[in-house]
Amino acid sequence: MSDLKVLARSRDALSDEFLQAAVRFTADRLRGKKKVSTEALGRWEEWRDRGQAIRAHTVSHLDFYLKQFADNARQAGANVHFAATGDEAISAVMHIAQEKQAKSVVKAKSMVSEEIHLNHHLQDAGIDVVETDLGEYIVQLAKETPSHIIIPAIHKNREQIRELFTEDGGKDLSTDTKVLAGFARRRLREKFLNADIGVTGCNFGIAESGSICLFTNEGNADMVTNLPKTHIVLMGMERLLPTFADLEVMANLLPRSATGQKLTTYMSVITGSKRSGDSDGAEEVHIIILDNGRSRQLGDPDFHEILHCIRCGACLNVCPVYRHVGGHSYGSVYPGPIGAVLSPLLAKGRQEQARLEERGGVSTASGEQRGATPTMEDDYSDLPYASSLCGACYEACPVKIPLHDMLVKLRQKKVASGQTSGTERAMFRGFRIAFASPGRYRLSMGVGRAMQGPLVRDGYITTTFGPLAGWTSSRYAPSLAKTSFRDGWAALQHSLGDVSKEDGE
Repeated sequence: MSDLKVLARSRDALSDEFLQAAVRFTADRLRGKKKVSTEALGRWEEWRDRGQAIRAHTVSHLDFYLKQFADNARQAGANVHFAATGDEAISAVMHIAQEKQAKSVVKAKSMVSEEIHLNHHLQDAGIDVVETDLGEYIVQLAKETPSHIIIPAIHKNREQIRELFTEDGGKDLSTDTKVLAGFARRRLREKFLNADIGVTGCNFGIAESGSICLFTNEGNADMVTNLPKTHIVLMGMERLLPTFADLEVMANLLPRSATGQKLTTYMSVITGSKRSGDSDGAEEVHIIILDNGRSRQLGDPDFHEILHCIRCGACLNVCPVYRHVGGHSYGSVYPGPIGAVLSPLLAKGRQEQARLEERGGVSTASGEQRGATPTMEDDYSDLPYASSLCGACYEACPVKIPLHDMLVKLRQKKVASGQTSGTERAMFRGFRIAFASPGRYRLSMGVGRAMQGPLVRDGYITTTFGPLAGWTSSRYAPSLAKTSFRDGWAALQHSLGDVSKEDGE
Protein backbone atom coordinates (compact mmCIF):
# COMPACT_ATOMS: atom_id res chain seq x y z
CA MET A 1 0.00 0.00 0.00
CA SER A 2 1.39 3.36 -0.99
CA ASP A 3 2.08 5.87 1.79
CA LEU A 4 0.74 8.56 -0.53
CA LYS A 5 -2.62 6.80 -0.86
CA VAL A 6 -2.96 6.43 2.90
CA LEU A 7 -2.06 10.07 3.49
CA ALA A 8 -4.44 11.27 0.79
CA ARG A 9 -7.36 9.30 2.22
CA SER A 10 -6.54 10.47 5.74
CA ARG A 11 -6.34 14.12 4.69
CA ASP A 12 -9.69 13.85 2.91
CA ALA A 13 -11.26 12.38 6.04
CA LEU A 14 -9.71 15.00 8.34
CA SER A 15 -11.19 17.75 6.16
CA ASP A 16 -14.67 16.16 6.20
CA GLU A 17 -16.36 17.68 9.24
CA PHE A 18 -19.59 15.74 8.75
CA LEU A 19 -17.73 12.43 8.62
CA GLN A 20 -15.90 13.16 11.86
CA ALA A 21 -19.05 14.33 13.63
CA ALA A 22 -21.05 11.29 12.43
CA VAL A 23 -18.37 8.80 13.48
CA ARG A 24 -17.89 10.43 16.88
CA PHE A 25 -21.63 10.62 17.54
CA THR A 26 -22.28 6.99 16.62
CA ALA A 27 -19.20 5.61 18.35
CA ASP A 28 -20.01 7.50 21.57
CA ARG A 29 -23.61 6.33 21.43
CA LEU A 30 -22.60 2.69 20.97
CA ARG A 31 -20.05 2.91 23.77
CA GLY A 32 -22.68 4.37 26.10
CA LYS A 33 -25.20 1.67 25.28
CA LYS A 34 -22.55 -1.01 25.74
CA LYS A 35 -21.72 0.32 29.19
CA VAL A 36 -25.36 0.20 30.26
CA SER A 37 -26.01 -3.31 28.87
CA THR A 38 -22.82 -4.86 30.26
CA GLU A 39 -23.47 -3.41 33.71
CA ALA A 40 -26.99 -4.85 33.59
CA LEU A 41 -25.58 -8.28 32.73
CA GLY A 42 -23.05 -8.14 35.56
CA ARG A 43 -19.64 -9.79 35.98
CA TRP A 44 -18.62 -8.61 32.51
CA GLU A 45 -14.97 -9.53 32.96
CA GLU A 46 -15.97 -13.11 33.75
CA TRP A 47 -18.03 -13.22 30.56
CA ARG A 48 -15.00 -11.92 28.63
CA ASP A 49 -12.85 -14.63 30.19
CA ARG A 50 -15.36 -17.29 29.13
CA GLY A 51 -15.49 -15.90 25.60
CA GLN A 52 -11.70 -15.80 25.37
CA ALA A 53 -11.43 -19.41 26.61
CA ILE A 54 -14.01 -20.65 24.09
CA ARG A 55 -12.31 -18.96 21.16
CA ALA A 56 -8.84 -20.08 22.26
CA HIS A 57 -9.97 -23.68 22.59
CA THR A 58 -11.76 -23.66 19.23
CA VAL A 59 -8.87 -22.14 17.28
CA SER A 60 -6.37 -24.48 18.98
CA HIS A 61 -8.43 -27.48 17.78
CA LEU A 62 -9.69 -25.96 14.55
CA ASP A 63 -8.89 -28.97 12.39
CA PHE A 64 -11.05 -31.21 14.59
CA TYR A 65 -13.99 -28.80 14.71
CA LEU A 66 -13.86 -28.05 10.99
CA LYS A 67 -14.18 -31.74 10.21
CA GLN A 68 -16.93 -32.21 12.78
CA PHE A 69 -18.83 -29.21 11.42
CA ALA A 70 -18.48 -30.29 7.80
CA ASP A 71 -19.54 -33.89 8.54
CA ASN A 72 -22.61 -32.79 10.50
CA ALA A 73 -23.58 -30.14 7.95
CA ARG A 74 -23.44 -32.68 5.14
CA GLN A 75 -25.43 -35.16 7.18
CA ALA A 76 -28.09 -32.44 7.60
CA GLY A 77 -28.30 -32.01 3.83
CA ALA A 78 -25.93 -29.10 3.20
CA ASN A 79 -23.19 -29.07 0.60
CA VAL A 80 -19.82 -28.06 2.09
CA HIS A 81 -16.99 -26.59 0.02
CA PHE A 82 -13.49 -25.71 1.27
CA ALA A 83 -11.80 -22.77 -0.47
CA ALA A 84 -8.11 -22.06 0.11
CA THR A 85 -8.27 -18.70 -1.66
CA GLY A 86 -10.77 -16.02 -2.56
CA ASP A 87 -10.56 -17.13 -6.19
CA GLU A 88 -11.63 -20.65 -5.22
CA ALA A 89 -14.56 -19.27 -3.24
CA ILE A 90 -15.60 -17.12 -6.20
CA SER A 91 -15.28 -20.13 -8.50
CA ALA A 92 -17.55 -22.17 -6.21
CA VAL A 93 -20.20 -19.43 -6.13
CA MET A 94 -20.08 -18.91 -9.89
CA HIS A 95 -20.37 -22.66 -10.52
CA ILE A 96 -23.50 -22.80 -8.36
CA ALA A 97 -24.95 -19.72 -10.07
CA GLN A 98 -24.34 -21.19 -13.52
CA GLU A 99 -25.79 -24.54 -12.51
CA LYS A 100 -28.97 -22.80 -11.30
CA GLN A 101 -28.99 -20.43 -14.30
CA ALA A 102 -29.30 -17.62 -11.77
CA LYS A 103 -30.24 -14.15 -12.94
CA SER A 104 -30.58 -12.45 -9.57
CA VAL A 105 -28.95 -12.73 -6.12
CA VAL A 106 -29.95 -11.15 -2.82
CA LYS A 107 -27.37 -10.84 -0.05
CA ALA A 108 -27.43 -10.39 3.68
CA LYS A 109 -24.48 -8.68 5.33
CA SER A 110 -21.23 -10.59 4.85
CA MET A 111 -17.73 -9.28 5.47
CA VAL A 112 -16.28 -12.35 3.76
CA SER A 113 -18.14 -11.47 0.55
CA GLU A 114 -16.61 -7.98 0.75
CA GLU A 115 -13.19 -9.54 1.34
CA ILE A 116 -13.34 -11.55 -1.90
CA HIS A 117 -15.21 -8.83 -3.88
CA LEU A 118 -18.06 -11.19 -4.67
CA ASN A 119 -20.45 -8.53 -5.95
CA HIS A 120 -18.09 -7.42 -8.72
CA HIS A 121 -17.67 -10.98 -9.97
CA LEU A 122 -21.43 -11.62 -10.01
CA GLN A 123 -22.09 -8.34 -11.81
CA ASP A 124 -19.37 -9.06 -14.38
CA ALA A 125 -21.19 -12.33 -15.10
CA GLY A 126 -24.43 -10.40 -15.79
CA ILE A 127 -26.09 -11.40 -12.51
CA ASP A 128 -28.08 -8.78 -10.64
CA VAL A 129 -26.91 -8.68 -7.02
CA VAL A 130 -28.49 -6.57 -4.30
CA GLU A 131 -27.44 -5.97 -0.70
CA THR A 132 -30.49 -6.21 1.57
CA ASP A 133 -29.02 -4.90 4.82
CA LEU A 134 -30.10 -1.23 4.77
CA GLY A 135 -26.62 0.15 5.41
CA GLU A 136 -25.06 -2.17 2.83
CA TYR A 137 -27.81 -1.24 0.35
CA ILE A 138 -26.96 2.44 0.81
CA VAL A 139 -23.22 2.01 0.23
CA GLN A 140 -23.90 -0.27 -2.73
CA LEU A 141 -25.96 2.48 -4.37
CA ALA A 142 -23.14 4.91 -3.60
CA LYS A 143 -20.63 2.48 -5.17
CA GLU A 144 -18.63 2.50 -1.96
CA THR A 145 -17.40 -0.06 0.54
CA PRO A 146 -18.62 -0.27 4.15
CA SER A 147 -16.88 2.15 6.53
CA HIS A 148 -17.71 0.20 9.71
CA ILE A 149 -17.98 -3.52 10.42
CA ILE A 150 -21.54 -3.33 11.78
CA ILE A 151 -22.72 0.12 10.60
CA PRO A 152 -21.68 0.25 6.93
CA ALA A 153 -23.19 3.67 6.14
CA ILE A 154 -22.04 5.48 9.28
CA HIS A 155 -20.61 8.25 7.07
CA LYS A 156 -23.88 9.09 5.26
CA ASN A 157 -26.54 11.61 6.31
CA ARG A 158 -30.23 11.57 5.41
CA GLU A 159 -29.83 14.09 2.58
CA GLN A 160 -27.16 11.95 0.94
CA ILE A 161 -29.33 8.86 1.37
CA ARG A 162 -32.32 10.72 -0.09
CA GLU A 163 -30.28 11.60 -3.17
CA LEU A 164 -29.19 7.99 -3.64
CA PHE A 165 -32.73 6.64 -3.27
CA THR A 166 -34.17 9.32 -5.53
CA GLU A 167 -31.67 8.48 -8.27
CA ASP A 168 -32.32 4.76 -7.89
CA GLY A 169 -36.11 5.06 -7.87
CA GLY A 170 -36.53 7.94 -10.30
CA LYS A 171 -38.87 9.69 -7.91
CA ASP A 172 -38.10 12.63 -5.65
CA LEU A 173 -38.23 11.69 -1.97
CA SER A 174 -38.13 13.63 1.27
CA THR A 175 -35.54 13.17 4.02
CA ASP A 176 -38.16 11.81 6.42
CA THR A 177 -36.87 8.57 7.92
CA LYS A 178 -40.17 6.74 7.39
CA VAL A 179 -40.26 7.77 3.74
CA LEU A 180 -36.70 6.58 3.11
CA ALA A 181 -37.23 3.31 4.99
CA GLY A 182 -40.50 2.73 3.10
CA PHE A 183 -38.74 3.19 -0.23
CA ALA A 184 -36.01 0.70 0.68
CA ARG A 185 -38.59 -1.78 1.96
CA ARG A 186 -40.59 -1.68 -1.28
CA ARG A 187 -37.52 -2.01 -3.49
CA LEU A 188 -36.07 -4.89 -1.53
CA ARG A 189 -39.33 -6.83 -1.34
CA GLU A 190 -39.30 -7.09 -5.12
CA LYS A 191 -35.76 -8.41 -5.02
CA PHE A 192 -36.55 -10.97 -2.31
CA LEU A 193 -39.50 -12.39 -4.25
CA ASN A 194 -37.64 -12.72 -7.55
CA ALA A 195 -34.19 -13.85 -6.38
CA ASP A 196 -32.76 -17.15 -7.57
CA ILE A 197 -30.03 -17.34 -4.92
CA GLY A 198 -29.59 -15.94 -1.41
CA VAL A 199 -26.11 -15.28 -0.04
CA THR A 200 -25.28 -14.74 3.63
CA GLY A 201 -22.29 -14.66 5.87
CA CYS A 202 -22.05 -16.65 9.07
CA ASN A 203 -21.58 -15.28 12.55
CA PHE A 204 -20.92 -18.72 13.97
CA GLY A 205 -20.93 -22.32 12.78
CA ILE A 206 -21.92 -24.87 15.44
CA ALA A 207 -19.68 -27.92 15.11
CA GLU A 208 -21.83 -30.35 17.10
CA SER A 209 -24.79 -29.95 14.71
CA GLY A 210 -23.40 -28.48 11.50
CA SER A 211 -25.65 -25.44 11.97
CA ILE A 212 -24.94 -21.87 10.95
CA CYS A 213 -26.03 -18.95 13.11
CA LEU A 214 -26.84 -15.42 11.92
CA PHE A 215 -27.22 -12.33 14.13
CA THR A 216 -29.25 -9.54 12.49
CA ASN A 217 -31.41 -6.60 13.45
CA GLU A 218 -33.49 -6.07 10.31
CA GLY A 219 -34.86 -9.51 9.51
CA ASN A 220 -33.51 -9.35 5.97
CA ALA A 221 -31.32 -12.42 6.53
CA ASP A 222 -34.43 -14.53 7.18
CA MET A 223 -35.84 -13.42 3.82
CA VAL A 224 -32.54 -14.15 2.08
CA THR A 225 -32.29 -17.65 3.57
CA ASN A 226 -35.93 -18.67 3.12
CA LEU A 227 -37.33 -17.17 -0.09
CA PRO A 228 -34.73 -18.15 -2.75
CA LYS A 229 -34.50 -21.86 -3.48
CA THR A 230 -30.72 -21.84 -3.12
CA HIS A 231 -28.80 -20.48 -0.13
CA ILE A 232 -25.02 -19.92 -0.22
CA VAL A 233 -23.18 -19.34 3.07
CA LEU A 234 -19.75 -17.71 3.08
CA MET A 235 -17.89 -18.53 6.29
CA GLY A 236 -14.37 -17.73 7.44
CA MET A 237 -12.75 -20.97 8.56
CA GLU A 238 -12.28 -19.69 12.13
CA ARG A 239 -15.94 -18.79 12.74
CA LEU A 240 -16.76 -22.00 14.62
CA LEU A 241 -18.07 -22.82 18.08
CA PRO A 242 -17.98 -26.36 19.46
CA THR A 243 -21.49 -26.45 21.02
CA PHE A 244 -24.74 -24.57 21.49
CA ALA A 245 -23.68 -23.92 25.09
CA ASP A 246 -20.81 -21.86 23.67
CA LEU A 247 -23.28 -19.99 21.48
CA GLU A 248 -25.13 -18.90 24.61
CA VAL A 249 -21.97 -17.11 25.78
CA MET A 250 -21.47 -15.41 22.42
CA ALA A 251 -25.14 -14.42 22.26
CA ASN A 252 -24.46 -12.33 25.37
CA LEU A 253 -21.06 -11.00 24.35
CA LEU A 254 -21.56 -10.04 20.71
CA PRO A 255 -24.73 -7.85 20.77
CA ARG A 256 -23.62 -5.98 23.89
CA SER A 257 -20.18 -5.32 22.42
CA ALA A 258 -21.48 -4.40 18.97
CA THR A 259 -24.57 -2.23 19.51
CA GLY A 260 -25.18 -2.30 23.25
CA GLN A 261 -28.24 -4.54 22.87
CA LYS A 262 -28.98 -7.21 25.44
CA LEU A 263 -29.97 -9.50 22.59
CA THR A 264 -29.82 -9.11 18.86
CA THR A 265 -33.27 -8.67 17.30
CA TYR A 266 -33.01 -11.84 15.20
CA MET A 267 -30.81 -14.84 15.90
CA SER A 268 -31.39 -17.42 13.18
CA VAL A 269 -30.02 -20.96 13.34
CA ILE A 270 -30.09 -22.96 10.10
CA THR A 271 -29.27 -26.65 9.97
CA GLY A 272 -29.05 -28.09 6.48
CA SER A 273 -31.55 -27.73 3.67
CA LYS A 274 -35.34 -27.72 3.72
CA ARG A 275 -36.77 -31.04 4.81
CA SER A 276 -40.07 -32.72 4.03
CA GLY A 277 -42.80 -31.02 6.02
CA ASP A 278 -40.88 -27.75 6.54
CA SER A 279 -42.91 -24.68 5.66
CA ASP A 280 -39.89 -22.61 4.68
CA GLY A 281 -36.17 -22.82 4.03
CA ALA A 282 -33.91 -23.17 1.02
CA GLU A 283 -34.15 -26.38 -0.96
CA GLU A 284 -30.38 -26.37 -1.43
CA VAL A 285 -27.73 -25.03 0.98
CA HIS A 286 -24.08 -24.55 0.12
CA ILE A 287 -21.55 -23.65 2.82
CA ILE A 288 -18.25 -22.29 1.48
CA ILE A 289 -15.54 -22.33 4.17
CA LEU A 290 -12.80 -19.84 3.32
CA ASP A 291 -9.13 -19.80 4.32
CA ASN A 292 -7.76 -16.89 2.23
CA GLY A 293 -4.72 -16.36 4.44
CA ARG A 294 -6.23 -17.29 7.81
CA SER A 295 -4.42 -20.60 8.30
CA ARG A 296 -1.06 -18.79 8.22
CA GLN A 297 -1.86 -17.46 11.69
CA LEU A 298 -2.47 -20.89 13.21
CA GLY A 299 0.33 -21.82 15.57
CA ASP A 300 1.93 -18.35 15.33
CA PRO A 301 2.43 -17.29 18.98
CA ASP A 302 2.42 -13.62 18.00
CA PHE A 303 -0.76 -13.55 15.94
CA HIS A 304 -2.90 -16.68 16.36
CA GLU A 305 -5.29 -14.78 18.66
CA ILE A 306 -6.41 -12.62 15.73
CA LEU A 307 -8.52 -15.64 14.72
CA HIS A 308 -10.49 -15.25 17.96
CA CYS A 309 -12.25 -12.14 16.59
CA ILE A 310 -16.07 -12.31 16.53
CA ARG A 311 -16.47 -9.19 14.31
CA CYS A 312 -18.38 -7.08 16.82
CA GLY A 313 -16.70 -3.77 15.94
CA ALA A 314 -16.21 -2.75 19.57
CA CYS A 315 -12.57 -1.86 18.93
CA LEU A 316 -13.60 0.65 16.27
CA ASN A 317 -15.91 2.43 18.67
CA VAL A 318 -13.11 3.21 21.14
CA CYS A 319 -10.23 3.85 18.72
CA PRO A 320 -9.08 7.52 18.72
CA VAL A 321 -7.70 7.12 15.19
CA TYR A 322 -10.83 5.58 13.69
CA ARG A 323 -13.08 8.26 15.19
CA HIS A 324 -11.08 10.93 13.33
CA VAL A 325 -10.68 9.32 9.90
CA GLY A 326 -13.50 6.74 9.60
CA GLY A 327 -13.24 3.42 7.82
CA HIS A 328 -12.41 4.30 4.22
CA SER A 329 -9.04 5.81 5.18
CA TYR A 330 -7.77 2.31 5.91
CA GLY A 331 -8.24 1.23 2.29
CA SER A 332 -9.19 -2.23 3.51
CA VAL A 333 -12.38 -4.24 3.96
CA TYR A 334 -11.62 -4.41 7.68
CA PRO A 335 -11.07 -0.95 9.22
CA GLY A 336 -10.10 0.18 12.70
CA PRO A 337 -7.75 -1.66 15.07
CA ILE A 338 -8.92 -5.11 13.95
CA GLY A 339 -8.30 -4.14 10.32
CA ALA A 340 -4.88 -2.68 11.11
CA VAL A 341 -3.83 -6.13 12.32
CA LEU A 342 -6.00 -8.52 10.28
CA SER A 343 -5.57 -6.93 6.84
CA PRO A 344 -1.73 -7.16 6.75
CA LEU A 345 -1.81 -10.70 8.13
CA LEU A 346 -4.38 -11.95 5.62
CA ALA A 347 -2.57 -10.22 2.77
CA LYS A 348 0.72 -11.83 3.82
CA GLY A 349 -0.93 -15.24 4.01
CA ARG A 350 -2.49 -14.80 0.56
CA GLN A 351 0.83 -13.71 -0.94
CA GLU A 352 2.64 -16.71 0.53
CA GLN A 353 -0.06 -18.99 -0.86
CA ALA A 354 0.25 -17.31 -4.26
CA ARG A 355 4.01 -17.82 -4.31
CA LEU A 356 3.54 -21.52 -3.53
CA GLU A 357 1.05 -21.89 -6.37
CA GLU A 358 3.32 -19.94 -8.73
CA ARG A 359 6.05 -22.49 -8.05
CA GLY A 360 3.62 -25.28 -8.92
CA GLY A 361 2.22 -25.91 -5.47
CA VAL A 362 -1.04 -27.68 -4.80
CA SER A 363 -4.10 -25.94 -3.41
CA THR A 364 -5.09 -27.31 -0.01
CA ALA A 365 -8.75 -26.79 -0.75
CA SER A 366 -9.22 -28.76 -3.93
CA GLY A 367 -5.96 -30.59 -4.54
CA GLU A 368 -5.77 -29.21 -8.09
CA GLN A 369 -2.55 -28.03 -9.71
CA ARG A 370 -2.33 -24.27 -10.20
CA GLY A 371 -0.65 -22.73 -13.22
CA ALA A 372 -1.62 -19.06 -13.45
CA THR A 373 0.34 -16.49 -11.49
CA PRO A 374 -1.98 -14.76 -9.01
CA THR A 375 -1.97 -10.99 -8.89
CA MET A 376 -0.24 -9.58 -5.82
CA GLU A 377 -2.34 -7.12 -3.84
CA ASP A 378 -1.54 -4.34 -1.40
CA ASP A 379 0.17 -5.64 1.71
CA TYR A 380 -1.42 -3.05 4.05
CA SER A 381 1.89 -2.88 5.90
CA ASP A 382 1.32 0.78 6.83
CA LEU A 383 -1.91 0.10 8.73
CA PRO A 384 -0.20 -0.92 12.01
CA TYR A 385 1.03 2.66 12.21
CA ALA A 386 -2.56 3.95 12.18
CA SER A 387 -2.78 3.57 15.94
CA SER A 388 -1.89 5.45 19.10
CA LEU A 389 -1.17 2.11 20.87
CA CYS A 390 -3.39 3.29 23.72
CA GLY A 391 -4.74 -0.23 24.34
CA ALA A 392 -8.40 0.85 24.37
CA CYS A 393 -9.14 -1.82 21.74
CA TYR A 394 -8.00 -4.57 24.10
CA GLU A 395 -10.15 -3.22 26.93
CA ALA A 396 -13.18 -3.13 24.62
CA CYS A 397 -12.67 -6.52 22.97
CA PRO A 398 -15.17 -9.10 24.33
CA VAL A 399 -12.67 -11.94 23.80
CA LYS A 400 -9.57 -10.03 24.96
CA ILE A 401 -7.52 -9.95 21.75
CA PRO A 402 -4.28 -8.02 22.49
CA LEU A 403 -4.45 -5.91 19.35
CA HIS A 404 -2.08 -3.27 20.72
CA ASP A 405 0.66 -5.89 21.21
CA MET A 406 0.09 -7.25 17.70
CA LEU A 407 0.36 -3.75 16.21
CA VAL A 408 3.78 -3.33 17.82
CA LYS A 409 4.90 -6.76 16.54
CA LEU A 410 3.78 -5.93 13.01
CA ARG A 411 5.77 -2.70 13.17
CA GLN A 412 8.80 -4.68 14.36
CA LYS A 413 8.42 -7.10 11.45
CA LYS A 414 8.28 -4.27 8.95
CA VAL A 415 11.45 -2.71 10.34
CA ALA A 416 13.24 -6.08 10.49
CA SER A 417 12.36 -6.80 6.84
CA GLY A 418 13.87 -3.47 5.72
CA GLN A 419 10.60 -2.06 4.40
CA THR A 420 11.03 1.31 6.11
CA SER A 421 12.33 4.31 4.17
CA GLY A 422 16.00 5.26 4.05
CA THR A 423 15.17 8.57 5.73
CA GLU A 424 13.49 6.84 8.65
CA ARG A 425 16.38 4.42 9.09
CA ALA A 426 18.90 7.27 8.99
CA MET A 427 16.93 9.22 11.61
CA PHE A 428 16.84 6.27 14.01
CA ARG A 429 20.53 5.58 13.49
CA GLY A 430 21.21 9.17 14.43
CA PHE A 431 18.89 8.81 17.43
CA ARG A 432 20.79 5.69 18.55
CA ILE A 433 24.17 7.38 18.17
CA ALA A 434 23.08 10.46 20.13
CA PHE A 435 21.48 8.55 22.99
CA ALA A 436 24.35 6.07 23.34
CA SER A 437 26.61 8.72 24.89
CA PRO A 438 25.78 11.35 27.55
CA GLY A 439 28.09 13.81 25.85
CA ARG A 440 26.54 13.31 22.40
CA TYR A 441 23.07 13.51 23.94
CA ARG A 442 23.81 16.88 25.58
CA LEU A 443 25.36 18.15 22.37
CA SER A 444 22.39 17.09 20.20
CA MET A 445 19.91 18.64 22.63
CA GLY A 446 21.90 21.85 22.65
CA VAL A 447 21.96 21.97 18.85
CA GLY A 448 18.22 21.25 18.70
CA ARG A 449 17.49 23.94 21.27
CA ALA A 450 19.44 26.48 19.23
CA MET A 451 17.93 25.52 15.86
CA GLN A 452 14.28 25.41 16.96
CA GLY A 453 14.09 29.17 17.50
CA PRO A 454 12.55 30.21 14.14
CA LEU A 455 9.89 27.46 14.46
CA VAL A 456 8.62 28.23 17.98
CA ARG A 457 5.50 30.30 18.66
CA ASP A 458 4.14 30.68 22.20
CA GLY A 459 6.14 27.73 23.43
CA TYR A 460 5.09 25.35 20.62
CA ILE A 461 6.67 24.28 17.33
CA THR A 462 4.28 25.36 14.58
CA THR A 463 6.13 24.40 11.41
CA THR A 464 4.10 23.45 8.34
CA PHE A 465 7.01 21.90 6.46
CA GLY A 466 9.66 19.27 7.07
CA PRO A 467 9.39 15.99 9.01
CA LEU A 468 7.33 17.55 11.84
CA ALA A 469 4.62 18.96 9.56
CA GLY A 470 2.51 15.81 9.71
CA TRP A 471 2.39 16.10 13.48
CA THR A 472 1.97 19.85 13.89
CA SER A 473 -0.82 20.08 11.31
CA SER A 474 -3.24 18.57 13.84
CA ARG A 475 -1.40 18.47 17.20
CA TYR A 476 0.73 20.61 19.45
CA ALA A 477 4.47 19.91 19.42
CA PRO A 478 6.00 21.42 22.58
CA SER A 479 9.36 23.10 22.10
CA LEU A 480 12.51 22.01 23.91
CA ALA A 481 12.85 23.77 27.26
CA LYS A 482 15.33 26.64 27.40
CA THR A 483 17.14 24.78 30.17
CA SER A 484 17.38 21.00 30.39
CA PHE A 485 16.38 19.17 33.54
CA ARG A 486 19.99 18.13 34.19
CA ASP A 487 21.26 21.68 33.85
CA GLY A 488 18.43 22.94 36.06
CA TRP A 489 19.14 20.27 38.65
CA ALA A 490 22.85 21.09 38.67
CA ALA A 491 22.08 24.78 39.09
CA LEU A 492 19.68 24.02 41.94
CA GLN A 493 22.27 21.88 43.71
CA HIS A 494 24.85 24.61 43.26
CA SER A 495 22.54 27.26 44.69
CA LEU A 496 21.60 25.04 47.62
CA GLY A 497 25.28 24.43 48.27
CA ASP A 498 25.92 28.17 48.35
CA VAL A 499 23.04 28.64 50.80
CA SER A 500 24.44 25.89 53.02
CA LYS A 501 27.82 27.57 53.08
CA GLU A 502 26.24 30.91 54.01
CA ASP A 503 24.24 29.27 56.79
CA GLY A 504 27.41 27.61 58.06
CA GLU A 505 29.21 30.92 58.16
